[in-house]
Amino acid sequence: MTDPNENLAPGAHMRAELDSQPEMWARAAGMTAEQALLPAKGERVAVVGCGTSWFMAQSYAALRERAGFGITDAYAASEAFMDRGYDAVVALTRSGTTTEVLELVDELKGSGSAPRIIGVIGDETSPLVGMVDDAILLPFADERSVVQTRFATTALALFRASLGEDLTGAIADARTALADVDPTLAGADQYTFLGRGWTIGLAHEAALKMRESSQSWTESYPSMDYRHGPIAIAAPGRITWQFGAAPEGLDAQVAATGGRWVQHPIDPLADLVRLHRVALDRALAKGLNPDEPRNLTRSVILED
Repeated sequence: MTDPNENLAPGAHMRAELDSQPEMWARAAGMTAEQALLPAKGERVAVVGCGTSWFMAQSYAALRERAGFGITDAYAASEAFMDRGYDAVVALTRSGTTTEVLELVDELKGSGSAPRIIGVIGDETSPLVGMVDDAILLPFADERSVVQTRFATTALALFRASLGEDLTGAIADARTALADVDPTLAGADQYTFLGRGWTIGLAHEAALKMRESSQSWTESYPSMDYRHGPIAIAAPGRITWQFGAAPEGLDAQVAATGGRWVQHPIDPLADLVRLHRVALDRALAKGLNPDEPRNLTRSVILED
């Protein structure tokens, strides 16, 4: 049988998926019925995921608290503390087959006093759909590439819309970012990504995306913590990339090291889309196929 993917150019899936993000966000913003399934204002919430989903959970948690919706904690599914009186748990997973997420949900359901569990899931055929109390399905944002782009950002767009945000500007910024990518951004020796508040999760995700796609040396930190040691690696040929507003004077401090400061005056989620393109371009320039990154699979399923 012929493999339908065998004649595709390297990165073809990732390119198509990352380019579709503005359209995906607009669709998620209109999913008002699904947004109503998310935890209500005042509920105490835990958001869990693995890898990219954990970083999106961090951003959602920060945004939900900032919007006054109540205490919201984000956990890697393997490290979650569920004995803190949560009213609801949001499990974010593209595949719906990630071992740690399934085990956590199964444990909660068997506890006899489980909080309401909401799954935000890409694959509508996954086992998690039947395990949660409410499933929010985003199959239109699911992906062929191992490297996540549009599912993660579409889920975060859904979360932002549920908190009352108007995503019109973010969608427009994402379209602009995709159309205008500085080719020199893909040529740095090293990358450090920074964020504040909800964009800390974006910084961690940017570092992971560049690392997965192009096998590059990347780091990520809260912006204010960067000066507490990590700035020591800033140097000529290296990039420090800030998502959103930066602490006053940090750009000048990085410039003084000879390193390159990067900050774009657009919605931070749209800036992550720009980073997706940079990661793709860097991978292809190195002769890599980011649709099939080294040592990675689409879902981490652990054997007993």
